[in-house]
Amino acid sequence: MKISTEIGSISRIVGEERAVELVAKAGFDAWDFSMFKMARYNWSEHIAEDGDHPLGSADYLKFARRLRQIGLDNGIHCNQSHAPFPTFSPSMHKYLFRAIECTAEAGGDVCVIHPANDFTPEQNAEMYDRLLPFAKDHGVRIATENMWNWDREKNHSSFAACATPDSFNAHLDAVTAGNLWACLDIGHSEMLGSDTSAPEMIRALGDRLAALHVHDNDKRNDSHQIPFSMNIDFDAVIRALKDIGYKGYCTLEADSYLNKFNADNVFDGVRDLAVAAGRFADMYKKM
Repeated sequence: MKISTEIGSISRIVGEERAVELVAKAGFDAWDFSMFKMARYNWSEHIAEDGDHPLGSADYLKFARRLRQIGLDNGIHCNQSHAPFPTFSPSMHKYLFRAIECTAEAGGDVCVIHPANDFTPEQNAEMYDRLLPFAKDHGVRIATENMWNWDREKNHSSFAACATPDSFNAHLDAVTAGNLWACLDIGHSEMLGSDTSAPEMIRALGDRLAALHVHDNDKRNDSHQIPFSMNIDFDAVIRALKDIGYKGYCTLEADSYLNKFNADNVFDGVRDLAVAAGRFADMYKKM
């Protein structure tokens, strides 16, 4: 199993170009292209707008091309990406097309695009059906992800799109324009109130599982912490992946871990992440 990590948390400290270099230096096989800065959602006006970032400019493909070359120069590649959100707003959809373009330009295989939390499978399928032919033309697979809402009265997560095995598979079944794949967020499926678990989700998705977001939590909150630091049973997670013959990457989304680091020591944090991802991959190999 190869390992990768999102670059969004690293780029907040040192920028994307240096982030890709550090991911390579730490020993990862690939980098996950975080594209959240491509757009910002104006909640007061209810509209998505260009972000104040190269990905939000006319030179977005040039920027993606630059990151790809930095990766190749350092011996790694882009394996997957994450498009901006929220996707419930039609004004965000033009950025989803742009994210697919950037994924292809960077050399990525999978672009993770959130479903709208409160939409039905059929409602979310309308968006994916518009995106899938474009993605196919660019050699990119689209994966949807299991989401969550927060129940303030119960103080834990509650149902959202793809949050359960039935909902996730219903979303994959609802599209008609091509194959929609699954990216399982391990942490989301292990939150209190999720009514499932990561092993259950993995076995229910089977060969539809194309990508992972791997991080740890306290079994209540969406902590996005480094694996093996909190309460998720990764032995059970990896056993389930082994059972379905998962052939994808272990991609970390432990973006909260680097909050305590700065430009002077961020490489130490990235190296910690690589060690954790390597442990995950070694467990998969030996199980």
